Amino acid sequence: MATLPASPSPPWPNPNPNLNSIPNPNFHPDQSQTLDFDSLMSPQSHHASTDSPESPPATPPSLLQLSFNQDHACFAAATDNGFRIYNCDPFRELFRREFGGGGIGHVEMLFRCNILALVGGGSHPQYPPTKVMIWDDHQGTCIGELSFRSPVSGVRLRRDRIIVVVEQKIFVYNFADLKLLHQIETIANPKGLCEVSHLTDSLVLACPGLHKGQIRIEHFSQKRTKFISAHDSRIACFGLTLDGQFIATASTKGTLIRIYDAELGTLLQEVRRGANAAEMYSLAFSSTA
Repeated sequence: MATLPASPSPPWPNPNPNLNSIPNPNFHPDQSQTLDFDSLMSPQSHHASTDSPESPPATPPSLLQLSFNQDHACFAAATDNGFRIYNCDPFRELFRREFGGGGIGHVEMLFRCNILALVGGGSHPQYPPTKVMIWDDHQGTCIGELSFRSPVSGVRLRRDRIIVVVEQKIFVYNFADLKLLHQIETIANPKGLCEVSHLTDSLVLACPGLHKGQIRIEHFSQKRTKFISAHDSRIACFGLTLDGQFIATASTKGTLIRIYDAELGTLLQEVRRGANAAEMYSLAFSSTA
């Protein structure tokens, strides 16, 4: 169920800069060239230490999840009391938001703009783990939410879509009005595995299929579905290029990485990581791939 705030709340920001609409001054749709993260930092966000020497050191928060933004220029850290945003090169903390003990189990950025997706987590979740909250950091509040019957295990953002992963289903929403567009059945997916392309003229979505070791690739602009029997074991992780042309996969065995043509489903290359089994957590292509 999608919920938008009741009137007279601020207008829902348009995440697609290509649409001919009046821009919301609180929304910065483009990437790093258009948004100075330092402008988001409130005086409380700098966390300059003013404690006396006798004050006990603050307990550091527990890290619950990490995720890169779409061009891998930044990453977000979800903690048991909020979230933090970091720049990769040069490495530095850009800003943080703390909720007085309320945990965030998943935070997803949209390039470098002020809109993020948050899911509650930890022992004291800030939001229900069954909801995706759309956070506007300029306003410092949630401007919309998506509710589900089971806990959310993953979220992906595009400028025109919100993709939400629960254990055996994936939901695709229109970003502008939170209208549900597609539902995809998957095998049990507790890790929330799902990847999407980020070119504005096409949408490619990769997710686990209905069988062990299978990858399902949706080419929405072509209204075509491709299934790839990538591994004999269960899928551990996979990565998609920004244009959705190639996909790299690894299984729970962790000895082989396979690269496929996402449109044709053909195996292009196989790379052996090693002979001994290993747990693979993440795969990613270079942004220039």
